[in-house]
Amino acid sequence: MLGEMLGEGRGKITGQRVLPDGKVEVSFQQSNKILGVETTEIGTYTSEMRPDGTLCGEGQGVEMTKDGETAMWKGSGVGRFTRPGAASYRGAIYYQTTSKKQLARLNGVAAVFEYETDENGNTSGKFWEWK
Repeated sequence: MLGEMLGEGRGKITGQRVLPDGKVEVSFQQSNKILGVETTEIGTYTSEMRPDGTLCGEGQGVEMTKDGETAMWKGSGVGRFTRPGAASYRGAIYYQTTSKKQLARLNGVAAVFEYETDENGNTSGKFWEWK
């Protein structure tokens, strides 16, 4: 069951490259609002196209508050191309933080996400606690 919305954000793809195994690596940066706190997120994920045309990916990243608190995340998901150069993903992410204040609630939370990219490299995401 979905719990409360933990956050959302918008950003930009900052780099892409094709790896020797055929996977595509994508790096991005977003401005997010998590648990009511403004953060800057940087992340990298790899995706590969499956035989049926869907995408399978996994990644990691970090959220940083203006006060210097951080939360690391790891996640994975499945996606599909929505048009040339644009994709839509759904999946789960897991956080870890040493924060004692603003981001501490993220420890032990499983979150589900929606993540979109467009043909111009714009990104957007929303995520909810999975109870």
